[in-house]
Amino acid sequence: MKAIELTAPSLTAFRPTELPDPKPRHGEVLVRLRAAALNFVDVAIATGHFPGAGFPMIPVTDGAGEVAALGEGVSGWSVGDRVIPHFMPNWQGGAITPSNVAAMRGVTLPGSLAEYVAVPAASLVALPAHLDFVQGAALPIAATTAWNAVRSASTRPGSVVVLLGTGGVSIFALQFAKASGATVILASSSDEKLERARQLGADHLINYRATPAWDEEVLRLTEGRGADLVVETVGGQTIVRSLNAAAMGGTVFTVGFITGTTSSIDLLPIIVKALRIVGNNTGSVADLAQAARAIAANRIVPVIDRTFGIDETSAAYAELSAGGRHVGKIAIAH
Repeated sequence: MKAIELTAPSLTAFRPTELPDPKPRHGEVLVRLRAAALNFVDVAIATGHFPGAGFPMIPVTDGAGEVAALGEGVSGWSVGDRVIPHFMPNWQGGAITPSNVAAMRGVTLPGSLAEYVAVPAASLVALPAHLDFVQGAALPIAATTAWNAVRSASTRPGSVVVLLGTGGVSIFALQFAKASGATVILASSSDEKLERARQLGADHLINYRATPAWDEEVLRLTEGRGADLVVETVGGQTIVRSLNAAAMGGTVFTVGFITGTTSSIDLLPIIVKALRIVGNNTGSVADLAQAARAIAANRIVPVIDRTFGIDETSAAYAELSAGGRHVGKIAIAH
């Protein structure tokens, strides 16, 4: 099969290669991959900033395709079914544990830049019928994370949700929050991207370059109450403002580290406002399945900013690592 290998922790170390076709073992399914989608974790892996990766490797955690063959003992799937493999195939459901997140596609297991991959049948989720393969490839990390974020605060009509930026998690969270009846406040540095967010349903828009104290603007927009949920996708530079923007009893759902992983935090606001700070490492196969069902029920269409060909893998990574230029997801079509 044809594949792309990353031979070293460098964004210039991608190379096309030919490898033997994998064979599905007992309980496994062979998937003909049709598309992949990038996450910031892929850039961290490719630059040597994520633990556990070995080189050479087939990169990219997220992908989508169709069932090409069934291993022994597999039921419930048929050749030709359109599917999404979860990137942590051992995490079927329940609470996170060291063992169920130890194996990760695109890190310790072959990723999505190959024609075929053999995965446990129990790690597959059906691709919603209204989505194509590129759109489906966007779901595993970003949609699952956003789904868990919205659920963490029991988001419902009347809830206020604050989102930072227009990356994949933020845009999925916008779509899920609006489907739940919430009011959404979104902050970005670009008026053009803010307009895209408005078209997707954002109720209030903040340009944080024009309004650096965006947390104070959130308080003003909510008449001093703050947000029930802040999805913190940025990291060390914004966490203090996210805590300030949260309402009493609110949730700050932390998933991002684009601006680093450290910050000096005053504990008093957390204590006084009884805030919940929730860390997240994406979610299980069951969580992805729930997100996919919500996407199907609400006819949500993932936002794909740009799709590259597999021979343009280096350019796709460069686009994502540049930061701040895309809305939604960057994909790679096979």
